[in-house]
Formats: sequence, structure tokens, C-alpha cells
Amino acid sequence: MKRRLSTAGAAWLVTAIYYAYQYALRTAPSVMMPELAEGFALSSLGLASLVGVFYWAYSPFSLVAGAALDRLGARSTVSVAALVAASGAFLFGTGSTGAAYLGRLMQGAGGVFALVGAVYIATNNFPGNRAATLIGATQMFGMAGGSAGQSVVGPMIVAGIPWASFWFGMGVLGLILAGLLYFTLPSNAPPSVLVRDPPNQWLTAAVRSLVVVFRSPQSTLCGFIAGLLFLPTTILDMTWGVRFLQEAHGFDYGEAVIRSATIPIGWMIGCPLLGMLSDRIGRRKPVIIGGAAVLFACVAWALYGHAGSIPDHVVGIVMGIASGAAMLPYTVIKELHPRELGGTATGVINFVIFTLSALSGPVFAWAMQEFVGSGPAGLEHYQSTFRPLLYGVGLAVFFTVFLRETGPASVGSETLTIGATA
Repeated sequence: MKRRLSTAGAAWLVTAIYYAYQYALRTAPSVMMPELAEGFALSSLGLASLVGVFYWAYSPFSLVAGAALDRLGARSTVSVAALVAASGAFLFGTGSTGAAYLGRLMQGAGGVFALVGAVYIATNNFPGNRAATLIGATQMFGMAGGSAGQSVVGPMIVAGIPWASFWFGMGVLGLILAGLLYFTLPSNAPPSVLVRDPPNQWLTAAVRSLVVVFRSPQSTLCGFIAGLLFLPTTILDMTWGVRFLQEAHGFDYGEAVIRSATIPIGWMIGCPLLGMLSDRIGRRKPVIIGGAAVLFACVAWALYGHAGSIPDHVVGIVMGIASGAAMLPYTVIKELHPRELGGTATGVINFVIFTLSALSGPVFAWAMQEFVGSGPAGLEHYQSTFRPLLYGVGLAVFFTVFLRETGPASVGSETLTIGATA
């Protein structure tokens, strides 16, 4: 038993490191936007669309990743996915716009297997009462990569390292990770959870599994709650954070990068902390609602607060900690469905979350361009553009009221739900 847990722990750890890697790929463009705009000869809107292509692959491949893990296990899926992501980094660094679009798609398609794989390994190999803690710890690794993609890469670019060289270096690192994943991950899933389809019926069976998860309105609620709580980080911080601090508050580039990176640092604290709190009290909903309330206050302060009255890094770290509540719906959806649908359930919630991000990115970029017009961007333009993020967080709280409580302390109790669950 101990040996099995040790092997599973090593597999989870390497997959979580891969998740950190793909998060660095995801966030790094935010600290080199001027260099990328010049290199690809794109406008702000065009560059935002290029960067956002990541999510157009990440979203649909969430469904592929979940179904594949349920049927093939981790080794043959996650290691190949890492090769795809590494190849995408190489293509992005070529400087060709067409190759960059393809590379960004490959980064998203390969990167999605990291989170889905890590959650799959954690929940299928460890006791259920550690689910929220392990999923939160997985996101901690992701945010460590997200933070490095800003706080480490930003100074590298300022020091004069060409942006193309960075992407080639990430490609090499991805190849190394692919090898580690192949030799560390188990060849298949535990027999008790691996789905074995009849010959020549794997596609039909995979679609059937997706239908089972999607038919539960509770699954959709999980996706929308998490997606709305993610948006302030994925849109306001990781895409626009550095420019917001420069143009709205007058920070120089280096200071803006450091302050923007405090939000991922807060995520690193909040994800495992809120997961542990949820496991400790045996409930999910109160922690989601509490985290969302604090997140609302932080986003409101970032947009409308009096600059300097509260240190920016404090607001950023608290905002990141509160954002960790967005990971709890991953635990809820896993608890709503049978273990053999664990990968599929994680894929479905990822699909909803990042479809929302993919659709929102160009909309916010367009809104910013409309509000700014031909003049320089200022605080009022950012307030007008990103005010809907506050409405989204409020809507997430409303949806959570109708979410089924799945924590250990609620077993056998009556909860308020919408529709049937699987």
C-alpha cells in the first residue's frame, strides 16, 4: 500500500510540474506584449487574439483528455501531450504568424492534459477525504508556473534575452518533461477505475460518458462557477495585468511585472489552503462563497480603490488567495460522478471554464479598443472594460446557492439542487 502511494505520489508530482510548465507557456506572453507585437507586426487586438488561441484548443481538448485518461490511463496520454506542447513552443518562437497560431493551438491542446492528468492521478490513487487538498495543491503548482511566467520571464526580457530564444528554450524543457512523464507515470489506470470499452466501440462509449456528465445540470453549474471565478485572473491579470498597471497607475515595466505576479503567488497559497479548509469542515459551498466574496472586494478595489492606501502587493496576494475558491468546483464535480468517469468529469469542467475564457478574451480586447479609441489608455478605460468581471463574480455566488453540497459532512443531508445529478 505504501509503495503504491509512493509511486502515485511521484507520478502526481511530475504531472503537477508539467502543469506548472504549461501555465508558464500560458502566461509568458503577457510580459512581452510589445516585443511580440513588433515581432509579428500585429495590433493590440490581433496580438490578443493570437495569445487567446491557446484557449481555443485548451477548451475542446479538455473533453478529449478526460475521455482518453479514463480509457488509456496516464502514461500514453500525458507524455504524448507534453511532446505536442513542446513542439508548439518551438513553432511560436519561429516568428512566423501562421506557425505561431499553430504553435499556440498545440500548446493549448497538449497543455490541457496536465491539469486533467494530475487531478485524475490524485483522485484515483489517494483517499477521497484528501480530494480538495490535492486538487488545490495541483493548482498551486500551476500558479507557481504562472508566477514564473511573469516574474521570472519579465526580467529576462528586460535584460535583453530575445523573446524567440525564450520560446525555443521552453521547447527544449518540454521535451525533457515528456521523457520524465513517460518513465514516471503508470502504464495504465488502476483496474478498478479504468474504463474498458467493447472492441470498436471506444468512440461511442466516450461520447456516452460525456453525455452522462453533461446531462447533469450540476456539472454545468460547476463549470460556470469556476469559470466566472477564474476570469479575473486569466483576463485582468494574466493578459492585461502588466499593461493595466503601466497605463492606469503609471508603474514602469519592471514594477508592473512584479505587482502583477503577486496574484499567482496568492493562488499558490489559496488553492491548497482553501482545499484543506474545505476538507477540514467537510463542506464545499461555504468556502466557495467566502472566497468569491473576498475576490469581489479585491477586484473592485483594483479598479476603483484609492491607489496607495493599501499596498498593491497585499491586494494582489489576497486576490490570488481568494481566487483559489475556483478550484473547489473541480472537487464537487468529481464527487458528483462515479470514479470511472473521473477524467471525463474533470475534462467537462475544464471545457466549460476555458471556453468561457476563450470567448471572453477577444470580447474584452474589443471593448478596450472601443473605449480607448485613438488616444492613450487610462484608468477610466480599464474600469469601463473590466467592470463586467465584478458582475461575473457576483453571478458565481448566486449559482453556488443552487449547487449540491458534496462534502463529506453533507452525506445523507438534504441540499438545494437544480435538476438531477448523475
